[in-house]
Amino acid sequence: MAKIVGGFVVPHNPVMYFNPNGPRPEVAKVIHDAYAETARRIAELGATTAIIIGCDHYILYGTQCLPRYVISTGEIDGPVDQLPGLKRAPILSNIDLGRHIAEEGCRAGFDWAVGRAMAVDHSIAVPHHLMLQPNPGIKTVAVMLACGVDPFLPMARARALGEHIAAAVASFPGDERVVVIGSGGISHWVGDENMGKVNPDFDRLVLDAVTTGDIDRLTGLSDAYILEHGGNGAMEIRTYVCAMAATGAAGGHVVAYEPIREWVTGMGLAELKAA
Repeated sequence: MAKIVGGFVVPHNPVMYFNPNGPRPEVAKVIHDAYAETARRIAELGATTAIIIGCDHYILYGTQCLPRYVISTGEIDGPVDQLPGLKRAPILSNIDLGRHIAEEGCRAGFDWAVGRAMAVDHSIAVPHHLMLQPNPGIKTVAVMLACGVDPFLPMARARALGEHIAAAVASFPGDERVVVIGSGGISHWVGDENMGKVNPDFDRLVLDAVTTGDIDRLTGLSDAYILEHGGNGAMEIRTYVCAMAATGAAGGHVVAYEPIREWVTGMGLAELKAA
């Protein structure tokens, strides 16, 4: 039977690609080394599939359709918003597991929107590039939550969705070893006068809740609080809640954290234990 063997929460910051030399070299190295450490840990865990939980950034669906949560049930490619050094290409997909989760959702009260030929943006492609490509052969299931633009997925629903993913994985008949990656955050303001601002206090609050397994603390944060203290980009911590719930909110440890104004984001990476 399939098993969730671990997880991570990480940024998916495209500014790393557009402005790689913005931060001091030693600061940038901390983050790049941290991504390399997550890739190494994924190999140590013997992962065969990664469920990457990213965000709808409006670039994918525009104003025509705003799904609350989407899962890949077919081929995947991206990123559609191509970056320097990260061009659009096929992403190896675990079609069977994606379909199984979607089908189990129908039975459990989670009406997934499905992507039978799914194009993704940097929220899936960046962690895939930095964490999975160093480990060839690991398949991906792409999940995207409504946390880039309103109406936002409620925090409680993100948690319930993660619990559902865990149950669906456990019922999958294939012999898969799955890691769950929450992709996004932490503090950043996008497209307004505060862009470039970073709030280390907010970031530490989030990382402390992640590493102690205090999922209630995160689900208790109001949207107004997140927007004030973490910015509109911090609404992406819904992916953290979902990943924490999928791994059993068993705690973990910070791999690295740097508040990098040149990359307009509080850059935090943490590993999640599997319960």
